[in-house]
Amino acid sequence: MRTRKPTVSGMFYASTATELERQIEWCYKHELGPGVIPQVNSEGLREIVAIVAPHAGYYYSGPVAAHAYKELADDGIFDTAVILGPNHTGYGYPVSVWTGSAWNTPLGEVEINDTLAQSLLGGIIKSDEIAHTHEHSIEVQLPWLQHLYRSIKIVPITMLTQDIETARTIGKVISQADGNLILIASSDFTHYEPQSVAVEKDGSVIEAIVTLDEEELYKRCEFLNCTMCGYGPVASVIVAAKEMKAKTAHLLKYATSGDTTGDFSRVVGYSSIVIKR
Repeated sequence: MRTRKPTVSGMFYASTATELERQIEWCYKHELGPGVIPQVNSEGLREIVAIVAPHAGYYYSGPVAAHAYKELADDGIFDTAVILGPNHTGYGYPVSVWTGSAWNTPLGEVEINDTLAQSLLGGIIKSDEIAHTHEHSIEVQLPWLQHLYRSIKIVPITMLTQDIETARTIGKVISQADGNLILIASSDFTHYEPQSVAVEKDGSVIEAIVTLDEEELYKRCEFLNCTMCGYGPVASVIVAAKEMKAKTAHLLKYATSGDTTGDFSRVVGYSSIVIKR
């Protein structure tokens, strides 16, 4: 297995380690961000089971994502992040796990937890590199993790098929995994609609997420004709989190691309959500 090279370095986020560190710190300190650069709390209670975080360019969605990663830092130390993202490219298997080797970013390499990755395989979940090669939804989460933890491992899962039964199957499989894990669902929300429309649609969908109701999430996405790209990954982590004894969820931050660019005519919605035991 080869090391995966970054696909969107220099586009979605900075291409050098120094610039990327500065960019992440800018996101934390931005007026839409949490306002502080977090330090990992080694004595954290580890109550977080999962987060939802956006995957657009850092200039647009980074301050929102920063809220989720600050919560992770405050919550303590974990060993492996299982990261689920939508497959925008259309390549590869319907549900694809990258097994073996590592992923590279300007901040260095992140090792795959291959033992855990292999344990998830079977049924609809296949080992496949092609689905990940040009996909950005998981990649953009890695510098956030590296900035905080440096030595964590990951299991990347990309979903081309996102129907509710597939999401439930994936969630139940993940919930049976051993270890000190965090689940990350990578998703943006409404795409390219006016600010007022995006806020209304996304508010309804987020309401379903924070009540940990994956079925209601699908109903609202369909009824509202929602263009949320990672509804499957979000549903999967809801299912897994409930199986892992999660009880509560709440919205940390919502904003749109219009809040950073000033153009509210066609925005993309972003949110950070945390799910806890």
